[in-house]
Amino acid sequence: MTSRLPTLVVGGGISGLACAYALRNKGIDTILLEVSSRAGGVIRSEARDGFLFECGPQSFSSTPILLKLIHELGLDHQLVQAPPRAPRYVLINGKLRPVPLSPQALLASSLLSLSTKWSILREPFGSTRPPGADESVADFVRRKFTPELLDRLAGPFVSGIYAGDPETLSFRAAFPQLHAAEKSAGSLLRGMMRAAKARKEPRHRPLLLSFHDGNEILVRALADRLGPSLHYDVEVREILHTGADSFRVAAQSPGGALEFEGSRVVLATPTFVSSLLLKNSLPRCEQSLNEICYAPVAVVSLGYRRSDVGHSLEGFGFLVPRSAELRSLGTVWNSSLFPGRAPQNHVLLTSFVGGATDPAAIELSPGDLAALVHRELSAVLDFRQHPAITNVTIYRRAIPQYNLGHTHRLTAIESARAASRGIWLSGNYFCGPAIGSCIESALSVAEEVRLSYNS
Repeated sequence: MTSRLPTLVVGGGISGLACAYALRNKGIDTILLEVSSRAGGVIRSEARDGFLFECGPQSFSSTPILLKLIHELGLDHQLVQAPPRAPRYVLINGKLRPVPLSPQALLASSLLSLSTKWSILREPFGSTRPPGADESVADFVRRKFTPELLDRLAGPFVSGIYAGDPETLSFRAAFPQLHAAEKSAGSLLRGMMRAAKARKEPRHRPLLLSFHDGNEILVRALADRLGPSLHYDVEVREILHTGADSFRVAAQSPGGALEFEGSRVVLATPTFVSSLLLKNSLPRCEQSLNEICYAPVAVVSLGYRRSDVGHSLEGFGFLVPRSAELRSLGTVWNSSLFPGRAPQNHVLLTSFVGGATDPAAIELSPGDLAALVHRELSAVLDFRQHPAITNVTIYRRAIPQYNLGHTHRLTAIESARAASRGIWLSGNYFCGPAIGSCIESALSVAEEVRLSYNS
């Protein structure tokens, strides 16, 4: 039996959920097909024994569009904000050193040498231009500043966002606003100030947020709004272009084969899935999609009795430079940021292991990963006993890497897509992996789909 409707969205992660929700709000009959038995992708919260584990993103930064969506979904009462002045740390020579967050703090900090401080302070008064060829984050930092800044701040920062390797991550693709600032003004600071003056909308100061009952609350709210238009356990096998404005989608469910027909298809799936689905209807996309690789990540949460942790845990957490020679990329102090993350007299910490620089780490068992993180953090945070509880989630393909050539790949993908009327792509490989970025990109795609019906 064939189901016919105008628009199909494939993939029930945050991008697919937001896109399908927006399309239906615009009055466009839409269904969402999700291969698993739940929606949300890596956004997953798990409550157990009084602890609230985030198995993917631990928090999110606010954007005006994201806050508007949260309000539409009636989730304002669920929002919780992390302490805005919570210090961040970086592990240097076995000690946690606060990251300077202001010019005054930078001058007073012992984290960086005088030469690195000078390279930062003189930046607004010099003039440089990015090279014509794509440049890695590491090459950018060494060119503009110093290797020390790369090791102690920029590299760990890249690990915290992308779980990536600064030697291969494209500065232009991963940090487009900073690249544009240098290109337009010869200076990051002058360029950002110029862009701020040109901005018409009021400036938004991002807040670090979560939900009282976990980040999955957002996913569940979107899924609830979609209702029966969200189909679980449906594996899309093939997408065929059957006419100028017609597609046939072949799928498989536990109940047997399914077939859908529509005039618009949005693929909100990982690149390695999208390339397979488009090999017949949009083969020109296949190579560029396959060139986008993903970093593997293990999310390791450890809960302790408060009396068994010697460190105060006052702050956001800390990042780890690769020169520290630890396998942990960084640690978030969940129970210091948001209420309800741990029972009374307990604390919860979440660490990340693996990434682009240590892909073999995810081959360890969950028990070995928990033991590894406990062992590496014991000397830093003064653990006196083993954790009271552990929770480990392993993603073999966690975060898309915006590696050198990424901008060119996206251009090629968009060029091929635009030449084939009726197909759109959405996902965290376009505008950044943050929840807010994914939602904004998905809503933009939904608007393009709407406009296509009027063209």
